[in-house]
Amino acid sequence: MASLVSSPFTLPSSKPDQLSPLSQKHYFLHSFLPKKTSQPISKSSLKVKCAVVGNGLFTQTTPEVRRIVPAKKDNLPIVKIVYVVLEAQYQSSLSSAVQSLNKNAKFAAFEVVGYLVEELRDENTYKTFCKDLEDANIFIGSLIFVEELALKVKAAVEKERDRLDAVLVFPSMPEVMRLNKLGSFSMSQLGQSKSPFFQLFKRKKQGAGFADSMLKLVRTLPKVLKYLPSDKAQDARLYILSLQFWLGGSPDNLQNFLKMISGSYVPALKGKKIEYSDPVLFLDSGIWHPLAPCMYDDVKEYLNWYGTRRDANEKLKGPNAPVIGLILQRSHIVTGDESHYVAVIMELEARGAKVIPIFAGGLDFSGPVEKFLINPITKKPFVNSVVSLTGFALVGGPARQDHPRAVEALRKLDVPYIVALPLVFQTTEEWLNSTLGLHPIQVALQVALPELDGGMEPIVFAGRDPRTGKSHALHKRVEQLCIRAIRWGELKRKSKAEKKLAITVFSFPPDKGNVGTAAYLNVFSSIYSVLKDLQRDGYNVKGLPETAEGLIEDVIHDKEAQFSSPNLNIAYKMGVREYQSLTPYATLLEENWGKPPGNLNSDGENLLVYGKQYGNIFIGVQPTFGYEGDPMRLLFSKSASPHHGFAAYYSFVEKIFKADAVLHFGTHGSLEFMPGKQVGMSDVCYPDSLIGNIPNVYYYAANNPSEATIAKRRSYANTISYLTPPAENAGLYKGLKQLSELISSYQSLKDTGRGPQIVNSIISTAKQCNLDKDVKLPEEGEEISAKERDLVVGKVYSKIMEIESRLLPCGLHVIGEPPSAMEAIATLVNIAALDRPEDGISSLPAILAQTVGRDIEDVYRGSDKGILRDVELLRQITEASRGAISSFVERTTNKKGQVVDVADKLNSILGFGINEPWIQYLSNTKFYRADRDKLRKLFVFLGECLKLVVADNELGSLKQALEGKYVEPGPGGDPIRNPKVLPTGKNIHALDPQAIPTTAAMQSAKVVVDRLIERQKADNGGKYPETIALVLWGTDNIKTYGESLAQVLWMIGVRPVADTFGRVNRVEPVSLEELGRPRIDVVVNCSGVFRDLFINQMNLLDRAVKMVAELDEPAEHNYVRKHAFEQAKTLGIEVREAASRVFSNSSGSYSSNINLAVENSSWNDEKQLQDMYLSRKSFAFDCDAPGAGMMEKRKVFEMALSTADATFQNLDSSEISLTDVSHYFDSDPTNLVQNLRKDGKKPSAYIADTTTANAQVRTLSETVRLDARTKLLNPKWYEGMMSSGYEGVREIEKRLTNTVGWSATSGQVDNWVYEEANTTFIQNEDMLNRLMNTNPNSFRKLVQTFLEANGRGYWQTSEENIERLRQLYSEVEDKIEGIDR
Repeated sequence: MASLVSSPFTLPSSKPDQLSPLSQKHYFLHSFLPKKTSQPISKSSLKVKCAVVGNGLFTQTTPEVRRIVPAKKDNLPIVKIVYVVLEAQYQSSLSSAVQSLNKNAKFAAFEVVGYLVEELRDENTYKTFCKDLEDANIFIGSLIFVEELALKVKAAVEKERDRLDAVLVFPSMPEVMRLNKLGSFSMSQLGQSKSPFFQLFKRKKQGAGFADSMLKLVRTLPKVLKYLPSDKAQDARLYILSLQFWLGGSPDNLQNFLKMISGSYVPALKGKKIEYSDPVLFLDSGIWHPLAPCMYDDVKEYLNWYGTRRDANEKLKGPNAPVIGLILQRSHIVTGDESHYVAVIMELEARGAKVIPIFAGGLDFSGPVEKFLINPITKKPFVNSVVSLTGFALVGGPARQDHPRAVEALRKLDVPYIVALPLVFQTTEEWLNSTLGLHPIQVALQVALPELDGGMEPIVFAGRDPRTGKSHALHKRVEQLCIRAIRWGELKRKSKAEKKLAITVFSFPPDKGNVGTAAYLNVFSSIYSVLKDLQRDGYNVKGLPETAEGLIEDVIHDKEAQFSSPNLNIAYKMGVREYQSLTPYATLLEENWGKPPGNLNSDGENLLVYGKQYGNIFIGVQPTFGYEGDPMRLLFSKSASPHHGFAAYYSFVEKIFKADAVLHFGTHGSLEFMPGKQVGMSDVCYPDSLIGNIPNVYYYAANNPSEATIAKRRSYANTISYLTPPAENAGLYKGLKQLSELISSYQSLKDTGRGPQIVNSIISTAKQCNLDKDVKLPEEGEEISAKERDLVVGKVYSKIMEIESRLLPCGLHVIGEPPSAMEAIATLVNIAALDRPEDGISSLPAILAQTVGRDIEDVYRGSDKGILRDVELLRQITEASRGAISSFVERTTNKKGQVVDVADKLNSILGFGINEPWIQYLSNTKFYRADRDKLRKLFVFLGECLKLVVADNELGSLKQALEGKYVEPGPGGDPIRNPKVLPTGKNIHALDPQAIPTTAAMQSAKVVVDRLIERQKADNGGKYPETIALVLWGTDNIKTYGESLAQVLWMIGVRPVADTFGRVNRVEPVSLEELGRPRIDVVVNCSGVFRDLFINQMNLLDRAVKMVAELDEPAEHNYVRKHAFEQAKTLGIEVREAASRVFSNSSGSYSSNINLAVENSSWNDEKQLQDMYLSRKSFAFDCDAPGAGMMEKRKVFEMALSTADATFQNLDSSEISLTDVSHYFDSDPTNLVQNLRKDGKKPSAYIADTTTANAQVRTLSETVRLDARTKLLNPKWYEGMMSSGYEGVREIEKRLTNTVGWSATSGQVDNWVYEEANTTFIQNEDMLNRLMNTNPNSFRKLVQTFLEANGRGYWQTSEENIERLRQLYSEVEDKIEGIDR
């Protein structure tokens, strides 16, 4: 409902089809809410309050529900208390304490009001808070860890601190802790004082150890302090006692706490003897069960009690019941806010599972996990799986986390680890109505951080009541959570022979030549290698063919029909009745797809499941979105629901095949991109309904952490990383190779009379290779001076070296086949090319350049300018790097080319100073004097990296997951920038979204932005660009720690400010003097994935842009302000709204669909593609109403785009370039901007390339040419692909289709690219036949794409060429239909 108007409205009584889908589905929503007795509905109660009412924030509750004002009584003094807490569990406990104090008031009456930290975002609530403090006696704060709100609390309390009688702040950010004051006890010196209490806060690594030592201190200090005479010691003692009362949390404890503090510090009560009892201490950690007589400190005792339970049946008590461990937060138990915990325990027991619910009082659960869930004698776990119901990271909660310690504890435990979430900052209703789902701060604290521990399945199992603040179970969600936890546990208990596995492959775009698409992966060979391994391991894989090719034949050909029919093999036919009974949400799909079976994956009567079963393994083909071929549907701004065939596939896997687990094979399918909340789904979100109760294991490319994270959060996947194929240098071929030979002869003969002659040959060959588009060449035969000749040759040389050294992934990866050592060389050379100052490692090129007295940055710059000397030096440096590293790798390999025990070999190499292989190699070059210590340090690091590159754990991790064990987490990203990504086979996670952009990212960003603006000025007569339209990608920002995000901040001239925990939640403007140029306006298009992962950063960007628009600066120095004012005037809106610059898709939708239209040729003209972009990408994020989600602001979007002088994207890793994936052109607005601009001028289009140490800004057309030369037209690349067979042909076809995509969105593809491609693949008979025989379906698409490029006017060529292509098209059609057999 969030999309509706923000005033109360009445539901119309007629025409249900006009209601929003949410209100039609509202019969579903009852399943979440606790059952209420029904009341007769009166007319007036039909008014529905909308989600975006009020302040547009996520947290809509008000502090008034926590306000208690006592009745006036016989002149009793009134003590007023104001408290601020992170979560609401203290609300009911504190309220009941105050009510009982007021009921038998003897010495004072208590007035109390409480605020949740998040409520203070609302201006009015904040004002009330400041007003409440003005006449308060006591202020209490706890767990205030969100910086912007911590600063608000600090500002308000500081004003009143001296007047207040007592200020008590329990663990929070240091800024807030410094507010503490009890008599003479204060913490204003926090971090400087010598006392033990302060020493605790000084430790750099305040992880869990901090919480533990603090609890120990809290236990012992009061006893010690009691005997110290001074007031100061007594005040400190009362502070510690307060902390004990507070952590004890029960109404009794809180009553005594209030008595103690007011009796000791409120002046009106001085001299009255107010009796209070000592804190009732609960166990710090232990085992708690709602039916048990007490808390247990020993598992044996707990299990003994469990065995004697009268209410439990024998089966539950028996040795064969599954056992689930639960991790609970102590504060919920002691404050009596534990009904949601009870519900989970009861549900698990009702389903036949034993539970061991453990809790801890501090923020470190790793100790209790090891103590209570692992058998101390056998070291085996007592449990089959573990569910944390706290939502926090295992060690450190909301404060600082200690992930290595958590991973170590979970590794010992070795069972699946699920982290479910109770709603913290939203009430149940706010969450249900939100299209975003969970509150961004909760996503950061309770989804992103637990993922770093290897946690999975962020299912929201409990809601919050707006009045009492108590948690309540969401019954449907609790049921799903419990079944899934038991199913993961079952994997540990079932024998391998009886386990059933459904392997799911993808087919994008839907065509037989595309079955088994996945980024960089040879899917069928990988599946074959996985199945062979599982077979050896004891799984039942009956009837597996002899070869991987046989496997392909089985899946993609219908054996019943003639041999090469257009149909895939049908594994199951599902009747409509059966489908409806197995799929409870089937009726919801009819709104988009009509009645089942529909026409997708159906034969008109039944729904068809495609695939093939071998024993207990089913290999199935996931249906596609279903709307790829329908231009009208592609225009819808919100994505459609899955179709009936899609739902039937997952119903089959879960309920008919009865899979114990599903394995999604490769990056990526469409299940996790179906509509629904972004994070924290409800049971009407499609990904949640589709995956149902099946444990989901997902092979994901290690370099794509962002989409892997979507798969984790939206399809509950255990994502296991696989390596991208080893990279190689593109090398030179044909004319380019000739050029390089000509250049070396020019260098040796340039001073003889032959110089000019050779330069002429160089110029003519360069023109044949179409290099004249990239380098300004003089006319042939033109007289030029020797200096100019050097420059021409230098520029051509620089260009060829750029092509030669470009990295390409060669071939496709096969799971279970790690690269050989020699294949790893190019990767190591690139790892060695980056400086790593944090590890004190210099890059190899830098060390070598120093040897000859040069700075490597200067050499890069000289080479870019085409200074012949520098180009040559850079080539020598590159060659020496490769040589030194090859000689090093050779020494660590055996005759077969495998790396043998690297550690021993390394020790022997690093043992002798003189014989180090790299020193030996360099001694014969001009770099023989290189610095030995620096080299040694670098090569020790490279040795570590080599071990990781060749490690093989992808199959091992899959088997661990299928056996119900813990898969160790690891970051995703680019192995060259961050070797910690290796070895693969880890459970991929992204990063803490609040940690970016880092300082290093900001540095890199400045360099790129300055180069971009320089380039744009040079191409545009020295004028600054007023607006730049750019794209933010999820994966790029994870790999580079927020570089592109930092670029946007630098364009508008602001810098990020980090808090004490290093989290970035604020920005401040950079002065115009320091910036030295105008502030450039931006239009930011965030990918759907970026929106899901970095909503906090979108908030940050939007705040930054609006802040800049409101700076009082002249328009010619602040283009953001200039345009915002113009647009506000034209559209008649507020300046802040006109300054909306952060756009994306509507929540739950992804991509502009241009990629789907291009891949399926389902578009008429470019205007249609531009409409898709505008209709799908025009949703703005508003930092003034973040809870409202993405709001459509198409007019503002169009006006902002119409001012763009340049469009811009980043390339950040060597394995993905512009034509490798369709995402890049899908987000490119170049032609669109031209249509929107009043002057119809085409904007400049730039691509920043930070894949190497020498960052470049190129035009889009330069980059497309570079890409074509190094991939599509490069024999090294296409032969590498052809060696992968069936999949390889598809990869070649995909590059051509993506090239057409660029023609369609930007018009920046040269004619010669298509011409050369035609020469390479069609005119070469031998090549033609190989393509046609290996994968006829993909070959047909290739021919069709050539014809389409010509038909749409992107490729002018001879009539014979077109005729030949038409003829081929009908030949291959016949072949596919099987006519010529």
